[in-house]
Amino acid sequence: MAKTNQIPAKAETAKDDASSAARSDARARKAAARREAILSAALDEFSARGFTAARLEDVAARADVAKGTIYLHFADKEALFQEIVRTMIVPVIAVVELKPPPEVPTRVVLEGLIEIFVREVYGSRRRDVIRLMMTEGPRFPALAEFYYRNVIERALGAMRGLLQRAVTRGEISPDTPLLKFPQLIVTPGLFAIIWSGLFDRFDPVDVRALMRAQLDFIFGKERAP
Repeated sequence: MAKTNQIPAKAETAKDDASSAARSDARARKAAARREAILSAALDEFSARGFTAARLEDVAARADVAKGTIYLHFADKEALFQEIVRTMIVPVIAVVELKPPPEVPTRVVLEGLIEIFVREVYGSRRRDVIRLMMTEGPRFPALAEFYYRNVIERALGAMRGLLQRAVTRGEISPDTPLLKFPQLIVTPGLFAIIWSGLFDRFDPVDVRALMRAQLDFIFGKERAP
């Protein structure tokens, strides 16, 4: 009888464990959804009001959470902005840093990165993050440094590596000033973001064509096969 009674007890314990795990998963999903809602609301507020004027109570109202809920996830506005950069921009930089296949010409690699920029940055809310960094960075040096270390420095390193690859493959001159100034590669994209915020309604710019024109200056007008 003692052994027979153990079977239902074990089954009940397993059932309790499964229910507890399901509740834990549900809580984790709910917390993740709240976190995403807070980040989205914060970007809305920062974009609409600027970093200085944005208030956490307004972020909470947009996210439909209590202000205290924000502090469960983020220490302050700076931490909130850093997380926006970390979750929205840094993954794109990780893609840029991927080593290309050795048989692919460097121009083709860069054309692929242009497509990623147009689709994943210029055509998404990531453009708002970059524009916000341009306007607010000078007033918040700690945020500017965070963005530089996590985005700019890595992007320039990736560009410098691709340019050195092009030199090694004989695709561009070893005397190119681009090795010293890899910023020139990304300048058209940044220009397009600035232009879109100021003048796009008067004279829209074709950002893809603009960035490819830069490649024409570097590699010549012939498209790599």
